[in-house]
This record gives sequence, C-alpha cells and structure tokens, in this order.
Amino acid sequence: MKAFIFARGGSKGVPKKNIRLIHGRPLIEWSISQALSVDDITEVIVSTDCDEVADVARSCGATTPFMRPAKFATDNASELDAWKHAIVSTREIFGQVPDPFISIPTTAPLRKKIDIENCIKAYKEDSVDLVVTCTVSHRSPWFNMVEMDINNNVSILMDGGQNIHRRQDAQKVYDLTTVAYVGNSNYLLDTNSLFSGKVKGVEVPYERSLDIDTEFDLVIAEKILADTYRKNNV
Repeated sequence: MKAFIFARGGSKGVPKKNIRLIHGRPLIEWSISQALSVDDITEVIVSTDCDEVADVARSCGATTPFMRPAKFATDNASELDAWKHAIVSTREIFGQVPDPFISIPTTAPLRKKIDIENCIKAYKEDSVDLVVTCTVSHRSPWFNMVEMDINNNVSILMDGGQNIHRRQDAQKVYDLTTVAYVGNSNYLLDTNSLFSGKVKGVEVPYERSLDIDTEFDLVIAEKILADTYRKNNV
C-alpha cells in the first residue's frame, strides 16, 4: 500500500510548519516514520509544492514522484482537491489509483502505529467510502458551546429544548482529528464533500489527538514527546 502525506510549503499560522523541528526531528518525519512502521504500507508519497519540503521528505524515507501545483497549495485550497490531484497523478505514474487511499497528516505527531492500523482495518472490514479519526470532545454544543451575535449577545449553540445543565447529561459528541484518513479513491475523485458518502469514525485517545495549527501547539507537542522519550529511556 501507498500512504500519502500532504505538506505544502506555506503556512501563515506556523511558518515552515512541516519542516520545523519537534524533539530534534522535522515535523514531517514523524508522520513518515509512523506510516512506514505499518506493515501494510510499503511507500510514503509526499505531495508538496515546495522543493525544500520535498528534499526533507526524501531524506526521511519518503518519495516525491510528483509536485503539487501552486493552485492546490494556497490558504484557500481544499485538502480534498490536493487528494484528488495525488490520486490522479498516482494513476498516471503507476497505472492505477491507490487502493485504498491513505492520508497521514503531518499535524498529528502524537499518533501511534495502532491508530493507522485501526483505520485500515475499519476500511477493510466495512463497506465504507471513508474512515476518519475522532476523539471524545471536551466541549459539548448541548452544554458549553455558545454562539455570539454582532452585539455580543450569547446563546447556547444547540438547545433543542432539552435544558441540559450538566456535561454528564449531554449527548456524547466527538472532535474530528487529523490522525489518519483511509478512503476509496474513486469515491474521493467523484465527491465534492467528504461526508456525502458512508463515513466511519475510528476513535483515538485524547492524548494522541493533538492537531498542530499554532506555535502553542508546537510547544505542547515538544513537551509531550520529550517527556515520553525521557520516560521510555529511564
């Protein structure tokens, strides 16, 4: 199986995010090594618009058989469009679409090998179009999430007339994570919305669900990884 990592060069929130060092390793290297640790994955392809990212990716064991066009690497470009480009490029280069399509984002360096394996297993066992990862949310739209109008008036986001006053009484909801995605390539090529088909969720523990989007997230990841490696080497 081939796995894909999507790592554009530009990032406003965290400049050069994908090659920033986290516990002594480029952020992208964590995802490459985690993907290659899975027995079913034999190649990791990095889709990027940046030569520097491509060079780092190859030095970490990935391949870059194609470059991503600039139009699919802007702040406004959708991840799905980048996926479609990778699927089409793979078909043109290797003669077939990836089966299944596996995306391992750079932004979740705290994932474990088992999280990727569980997504692949869920895709194989069930007739679904896409598998996503999620974690139990600590903020519930039924209890402690609000919306604010232009006058700063606040109302509960999802009331539903239930008058829920305790977190324990609220319906369990989940946050989507960027730990892994596994999907049907033909479905992804045909859809304009990831959730238009049959989508299954694989739950991951909260402590492995960090999605790096800010400098503060980088600090958290650095601290957790440093503590983890120190404990393992004691």
